[in-house]
Amino acid sequence: MAEASSGGVRGALRGLLVTALALARVRLELLATEVQEEKARLLGLLVFGGAAILLLVAGIVFLAAFLTVLLWESHRLVVLGFFAATFLGAGFGMAMVARRYAVEGSRLFEASLGELARDQAAAEKAKSQSS
Repeated sequence: MAEASSGGVRGALRGLLVTALALARVRLELLATEVQEEKARLLGLLVFGGAAILLLVAGIVFLAAFLTVLLWESHRLVVLGFFAATFLGAGFGMAMVARRYAVEGSRLFEASLGELARDQAAAEKAKSQSS
């Protein structure tokens, strides 16, 4: 009789271990998927964002030079002051946006943490029901 209950306990523990390992494997696969998605998103952001910034800066510099040369005889100080104020204002605005993004933080692993929280809640519920 003791052997049968010992085999039953061992079988139950083995089943629990297999389930726990399968659950851990699924959670790690979810984590790996999230890392790959974040990596692809950041790469695209860097490539397209960098290209956009480079082209916009070149365009703005050429526009500023064009307008300054065009108005050199009549309003050169006004034009130079306008562009200086515009560039400084835009730079300050972008710095504020960057600061907000930095404070906001990343949502990396949000789905994995949510799944782990649901797993923990289910385990605690099962534990309280068995007691």
